[in-house]
Amino acid sequence: MNEYLNKDLSSIKKLSQEQFEALFEINRALNADVYRQSLIENVLDIIIDTLKAERSLFARFDDIETKIIAARNSEKKSIEDIKEFSSGVIQKVIELQQPILYHDVQGDPQLSQFHSVQLKNIKSVIGVPVFREKKIWGIILADTQLNRKEFTDSNLVFLQFFSNLVSLALDRIDSVEKLKDENELLANRISTVDKLPDIVGESKAMQELSSIIHKVSRTDATVLLLGESGTGKELVAHAIHQLSARRNKPYLAQFCGSIPESLLESELFGYKKGAFTGAVNDKKGLLEVSESGTFFLDEIGEISPAVQTKLLRVIENREITRLGDTSVRKVDIRLIAATNKNLAALVEDGEFREDLFYRLNVFPVTLPPLRQRYGDIPILARHFLKQFKNNDLIIEPDALKKLEDYNWPGNVRQLINVLQRAAILSETNRIGSEHIHLPEAKISVDFSGTLKDIEKGLLEERLKQYNGNRTHTAHSLGVSVRWVQLKLKELSIE
Repeated sequence: MNEYLNKDLSSIKKLSQEQFEALFEINRALNADVYRQSLIENVLDIIIDTLKAERSLFARFDDIETKIIAARNSEKKSIEDIKEFSSGVIQKVIELQQPILYHDVQGDPQLSQFHSVQLKNIKSVIGVPVFREKKIWGIILADTQLNRKEFTDSNLVFLQFFSNLVSLALDRIDSVEKLKDENELLANRISTVDKLPDIVGESKAMQELSSIIHKVSRTDATVLLLGESGTGKELVAHAIHQLSARRNKPYLAQFCGSIPESLLESELFGYKKGAFTGAVNDKKGLLEVSESGTFFLDEIGEISPAVQTKLLRVIENREITRLGDTSVRKVDIRLIAATNKNLAALVEDGEFREDLFYRLNVFPVTLPPLRQRYGDIPILARHFLKQFKNNDLIIEPDALKKLEDYNWPGNVRQLINVLQRAAILSETNRIGSEHIHLPEAKISVDFSGTLKDIEKGLLEERLKQYNGNRTHTAHSLGVSVRWVQLKLKELSIE
């Protein structure tokens, strides 16, 4: 209970029957409502009715600045223009750290000088501090223009009791909001982390990628993951988070492709109550929920110009503004973005902001496609099959060769799907080539030329697919490596 009430517990006798009933009503409202804004507005209305005030406000103090959270009038409507209230009166409560009651504000030599007091012709004002953990946390004020004697000592006692109830209720709401954030974080982890398995592979390309991941994870630099679809960009983003100093903080991910602009904006930045139809309560965006952690934006090349502008502000200033709100909120997050598009080309075409591109491109990391991860397919195949069934499932050499000879345009994601189907089709503990179903690779060779032109085009196409590896090229064509070497010389292919 407030220390000022402890000095004289008999002060409770000063409360009228109406004030007792109001305290009961406020206590019921505080225990029923779990949304901070609507709760505060509700109790401010009760204060106005009980004290016969014309206006009431709740302000938040955080050792640096004072911010009005809610303000109401006798018509039970919100007051939008906070300049109507005297910051000087609020500051008075903060300085004194105790309740104030002025019957005649206009007659007070100090308070009467405040501009808003003169502008609104305030006659009487009453206010109390709200304490949390023995520190002033907020301020409740009420004023009137009508009767300078309207507020009484019993009103002051009433507000003191009320401030204690508010403090307890806000503690409860904080606990509820923290639990909601944790649940949202857990739900997001469940829905995103298990989409791809742990990073697996021993190829040179993956060893180089692993080295890069370890280096960049030690920093807070913004990372841009580049690569074809299905290469595991989200998996890499999560690995960077797990190896970073933020590993015990939230990791959230948002897929940006094929999502309406308004929905994506509300998911990322949150919204204020009343910002749009259906916004019945304030809601934190994912950027706020991931405070102190890592936020991953997948397919960032798909976002609209409007969202690009807001995201630029997040990267430059670590600031966000919820939809329908004017308040600027600071966030401490590490950003990782990913795309399978050529962002530089989008910048040239005017489809992506150049300044945002350079902000994102601080540390670009290119993920290798599966066709360049020589030697990894057998390792990956055994890893995934173990996940699908059990350790007894064996993949035969002819099936492995079929997998290794394929180009994998869908990368690891496609490999997972192919193996999952093979595991279902096999009625024994063995997977053969007959269980491996692969779509025909698309060939862009022009067949309208001479036989020599066709040979050259086909060989160049396969070399490109296998990143110049002659052994894989030979296997895919069903010829010897010696034949490939002779043809390269014959056709003058470098």
